[in-house]
Amino acid sequence: MAMRVSVPDASWLDSLNDLGLGLDLLVWDTQGPQPDGDLDLVVWPYTLDPSAMASVDTSRVGVIQGQSLGFDGVAENLPAGGVFCNAIGVHEESTAELAVTLALASARRLDVFADQQSRGEWVKAFTSSLIDKRVLLLGIGGIGGEIVKRLDGFGCELTRVGTSARDDERGHVHATSELPQLLPRADVVIAAVPLTEQTTGLIDDDFLGALPDDAIVVNVARGKVADTDAVLRALPRIRFASDVFDPEPLPDDHPLWAAKNVIVTPHVGGMTSAMRPRIEKVVHRQVRALAAGEKPINVAVRT
Repeated sequence: MAMRVSVPDASWLDSLNDLGLGLDLLVWDTQGPQPDGDLDLVVWPYTLDPSAMASVDTSRVGVIQGQSLGFDGVAENLPAGGVFCNAIGVHEESTAELAVTLALASARRLDVFADQQSRGEWVKAFTSSLIDKRVLLLGIGGIGGEIVKRLDGFGCELTRVGTSARDDERGHVHATSELPQLLPRADVVIAAVPLTEQTTGLIDDDFLGALPDDAIVVNVARGKVADTDAVLRALPRIRFASDVFDPEPLPDDHPLWAAKNVIVTPHVGGMTSAMRPRIEKVVHRQVRALAAGEKPINVAVRT
C-alpha cells in the first residue's frame, strides 16, 4: 500500500512526487478538518503556533514533521500518542547569519543611521565595531556552532557558555554558573540557547546590571529567555537587538518599538531563501526513512 502523506500546500506535490516512491499525496493546511483515513506523515505548516495540533486525531497519524527548529508548546497541545519531529539542519545557518547581522547593525549604529536617512540627514559619527570586542556566546548547539563559524574573521575575542564547563574541538566552554564573572567583561552577548526552565528569564536585571555600559545584547533564542521589563529598565545604558520577544508579536503600542538603542526584527531568523531547499531535504529524508520501515528522524516530542 502506498505511503500516505499530507502537505500544507500544493507547492510540495512536485517535490515529493519527484522521489519516485509512488506516494499517496494530499493537501491539508491543518486549519480545516483532518482528512479521513490514516496518514503516515503530516508535513506541518511553517508556524510557531502549535495550538492547531490540539485537534489532531493522533490515532490516525503516524508522524508530524514540523518546519521549525523550536517546538515550544507542542507537548502541551499534541494529544497523547503523537510523534513530532523538528527541522534540524534547516534554520541554524540563517539564524546565525541574523545574529551576526544584529550584532553588527547595533555596533555600527545602523538604527541611528536609518533614522537619519528617514529625515534626509547626513551626520557622520564614529561607531563601535566587533573588531577587538569581547563576545560572549550563550548556547553551543546548532545555532551557536554556526554563529562561531560566522564570527571567525571579525577580529573579536569569543567566549562560549554552555550548561556545564567542558572542552570540545573548538576549545573551552564555560558553565552558565560562571556568568557573574564573565558578564562584566563582555562587550557583546549573543543568546542562542533553547528555551528551558533554566533559560527562561536568564537575561534579567542581575544579568543586565552586570554588563558594562553600552554593551550589546542580541537575542535569537526565544523571547522568554529575556525578561522584557528588565531589558526596558536597562535601556538605554545597554543596546538590545532581538529577533524574538515576550510578548510576541510585540503589540503596536509596546515601549520597545520607540526605545532608544533597540533593533527589532519580527522573528524572521529562519525566513530566508535558504529555508525551502533545506526543509525539502529534511522531509525527503523523513519520507525515505518511513518508507523503508525505519524509525522517524529528529523526534523532538512524543506524547
